[in-house]
Amino acid sequence: MSVHNPDIKRVTTHTLQELKGRGEKISALTAYDYSMARVVDAAGVEVILVGDSASNVMAGHETTLPITLDQMIYHAGSVVRAVKRALVVVDLPFGSYQGNSSEALRSAIRIMKESGAHAVKMEGGQEIRESVVRVLSAGVPVMGHLGLTPQSIYKFGTYAVRAKEDAEAQKLISDALLLQEIGCFGMVLEKIPATLTKQVSEQLQIPTIGIGAGPDADGQILVIHDMLGINKEFKPRFLRRYADLHNIMLEAIAHYVDDVKTNDFPNETEAY
Repeated sequence: MSVHNPDIKRVTTHTLQELKGRGEKISALTAYDYSMARVVDAAGVEVILVGDSASNVMAGHETTLPITLDQMIYHAGSVVRAVKRALVVVDLPFGSYQGNSSEALRSAIRIMKESGAHAVKMEGGQEIRESVVRVLSAGVPVMGHLGLTPQSIYKFGTYAVRAKEDAEAQKLISDALLLQEIGCFGMVLEKIPATLTKQVSEQLQIPTIGIGAGPDADGQILVIHDMLGINKEFKPRFLRRYADLHNIMLEAIAHYVDDVKTNDFPNETEAY
């Protein structure tokens, strides 16, 4: 096991474009805190997303909607301080950009200035066009997000696969081309048919990063707590668990409790 492309000192949006150009897949994971981000960065991941999924995995909310801009900035700053190589992208949270381009610009500038992040991510296509254009006009790189957009979960009413019907698929393609045209450097495609992912990825010059979207996106992303098996409840088809940290941590902590109860910890060599 080795870190890929160790010659890349710092991943930029240009780096991702180059990776797509030569057909090399882009690896991306979420991180929300300093300690985890250090490990993710050292492992060679190109993109670290400070996702509004922090609302679920860090705060225990049912959806991504409750997390605030201040909380996203806190998580983003923690991650940025850990990262030496990866591109750090931060989700603009629900309510901080929809329907008001001035609010979108203020939110994006706060994230960039207060956390030191490298880019922001926004969910939606045509309906958020003005906000995306306004943020881009300030020189802030924007990543798009199409398909299943969790901030709109109450509109969808379900986390099922999106864009299976032709009309929604055509809108997704149209939105993807629009986001590229106005200047997004890439986009996440979430929980859409693999054939549609292939079609979109081949049509776009900018890179696509899939989650539950099949193998033909230009890159892949998973939530770190899911792929490490810390979160055991979430079991979608697209998730591959690379570790079972839930049980490892459970056993270690239970062992610690036993050692404290039996006065085995600390022993003589662990005392001053």
